[in-house]
Amino acid sequence: MKRVILLLCIVLVISCSVEDTNDFEVLVSGLDTPWAIDFLPDGKMIFSEREGRVSILDKGVVREVGTIDVSELSESGLMGVAVDPEFNTNRFVYLYYTHETGNKVSRFTLNDQLENELVLLDNIPSAIYHDGGRIKFGPDGKLYITTGDATEPSSAQDLNSVAGKILRINKDGTIPDDNPFGNYVFSYGHRNSQGIAWHPVTNDLFVSEHGPTRNDEINIITKGKNYGWPAECTGVPDGFTNPIRCFTEFTLAPAGIAIHNNVLYVAALRGAQVRMLVLGDDHKTIVEEKVLFNDLGRVRDVVMHDGYLYIATSNWDGRGIPHSGDDKILRIKLTR
Repeated sequence: MKRVILLLCIVLVISCSVEDTNDFEVLVSGLDTPWAIDFLPDGKMIFSEREGRVSILDKGVVREVGTIDVSELSESGLMGVAVDPEFNTNRFVYLYYTHETGNKVSRFTLNDQLENELVLLDNIPSAIYHDGGRIKFGPDGKLYITTGDATEPSSAQDLNSVAGKILRINKDGTIPDDNPFGNYVFSYGHRNSQGIAWHPVTNDLFVSEHGPTRNDEINIITKGKNYGWPAECTGVPDGFTNPIRCFTEFTLAPAGIAIHNNVLYVAALRGAQVRMLVLGDDHKTIVEEKVLFNDLGRVRDVVMHDGYLYIATSNWDGRGIPHSGDDKILRIKLTR
């Protein structure tokens, strides 16, 4: 059942006891499953809600800039949002969403509203579960896309399918000349990845991935490599690439990720937390791990911007327990 959505712009400071943060602010409340956050060059926040709404937060005021006709069933709907690195000259914003026959990635022009949709990639396999959905621009200017296996595990090993992959495309939807297989596939053997971030020093691509009953993963992605699914992350056969962290001891259900000062921040859905993974001097090995906080319920996205960690909760996604004001977008000034 849909709720009447009330967008409340709140300046609310809540005590946070974690040693690595100062107080945090609730910037927006009363949302319906916010999924992805990005920023325009002028600092305005743009964010998606899974039912199809795209909005901008500007100086405490939320303005809706588009409503996308999506098929929202369980995990499907409007997911990723990415702002073009050359937005000041082209005004382009990219969305990943589910329609009646699959998932697609489209480019829009943002003026007062999103307009002039150009479909870049269509017919990405969809299902009520395992739709992937994260899109971000890499340091190379290419658009990276996470796709799920759409509940067909074997598709993750099929190089002719775009399901269960990390995809890499040019901004106009064409295939980059240096992709490893001559198609959109950058890496394969993924079950359901929902977080991507690049290390600011090495430019290594980190990806979070949902496992089957525990066995969630954090991977460093190398072009053309096979990350094993439907094999689980324990006992990965020869020829597959192992994760740098396999959560065998509990279910984390990692979603969005962000990297700041050699620390990987992980949004966790089932784990209901933001988790810190401190990287070693090689920028690849996890040397310390702890919960940043765990009092917001399910967390869908974390994004670093101008020294703040922005967090989107996901308690109205059908699996959480909503509390007063849910769902929210918050920010924390990191002191680490």
